[in-house]
Amino acid sequence: MRAAVNEQVAAVFADSAPDTDVLERAREALGTVVDPELDESITDLGFVRSMDVADGELVVHLRLPTSFCAPNFAYLMASDAKDALLALGMPVTVRLDDHHDSEIINRGLAADAGYRGTFGDEADEDLDELRLTFRRKAHTAAMERALTRYLRAHPDLPEEGLYDVTLGDLPDDDATRALLRHRCTLGLPTGDDRPALVGRNGEPCAQEDVPWRLRVARSLRVSMDGNAHFCRGLLRTRYPDSAADQLPRAFQEKVS
Repeated sequence: MRAAVNEQVAAVFADSAPDTDVLERAREALGTVVDPELDESITDLGFVRSMDVADGELVVHLRLPTSFCAPNFAYLMASDAKDALLALGMPVTVRLDDHHDSEIINRGLAADAGYRGTFGDEADEDLDELRLTFRRKAHTAAMERALTRYLRAHPDLPEEGLYDVTLGDLPDDDATRALLRHRCTLGLPTGDDRPALVGRNGEPCAQEDVPWRLRVARSLRVSMDGNAHFCRGLLRTRYPDSAADQLPRAFQEKVS
């Protein structure tokens, strides 16, 4: 999993000029880290509190909407952030602020103890299994967005007609690209002839099940979108300045 994160970050850096400011590249790297439950980047959500370079070390502080956000989600985001930033090739410290398990998580991150090493007996599930669960949910939500957009563009097509829609039938837009990206992450086929509507493991569904599958996918997507909106509201309530960029002023002026 760490190799996959670093490969994604390396792709970001490949297009960066050698003299690009380290904070700008760090923010781009953090943009590849997502909240597993919301499938949105931690930079877009406002979870990056600050970034600074001191004595050759990059120090990043993260924050969450509440002090009681799920510890496994909190650790996953903090750990992924550290992995992404290590691609800069410099010492990195990532700290999670104002969380009820901040001390435990920060100690584990500093020691590279891993999920089970950080939480010990409290780590009741494997982190890779948790990642897979939320990647499947993100794929389902992306699939619903793409297919709902397709239905709106073809008002005469009944929901059952999605049974015959393939990936090649979908328009080349952001929704389709997101769907293909999630399929690649899960190792699912992305050929133009593959059905656009599939089950959690990529299996085709029966034609009579299409409306039900679409409703299930839509309920999941609406829940994720609602949770993201709710989290943003909580974050603004907890940190009134969270709508503004929390990077150092020099960096703000550089990218403005």
